[in-house]
Amino acid sequence: MIYDTKTALVLRGHLAGWQLANVAAFLTGGLAGTTPEMMGEPYRDAAGRFYSALVREPVFVYGATLDELRRTHQRALGRSLRPAIYIEQMFKTANDIDNRAAVAAAPADALDLVGLGIHGPRKIVDKVIQGLKFLT
Repeated sequence: MIYDTKTALVLRGHLAGWQLANVAAFLTGGLAGTTPEMMGEPYRDAAGRFYSALVREPVFVYGATLDELRRTHQRALGRSLRPAIYIEQMFKTANDIDNRAAVAAAPADALDLVGLGIHGPRKIVDKVIQGLKFLT
């Protein structure tokens, strides 16, 4: 099935494995929280036990430099998308209140982005992520 929407995560390439996983989880959760139509239906196994719903469509993960992240961020904002962001300073915090304070204190035109999550119409997201390569 091809969806009309697309979800993309753009992550800075130098991150440690645990950081990549952590940032990807935070960004996907943020996108799902503001875009409930991303979610599928709950799962049920053969014994009838229920499990949580998952994101309904593939999540494409790209690697990027800081400059590429900033360019992608500006493209997303310029197309009226509401991205999820994760900045370097958030690695030094331990809760949501401090995370939001770190973002609020960061210069808007020079965010130290380590991750960006984007969800929207497929054609628009493709333009926003143009030139990026899958994370390897």
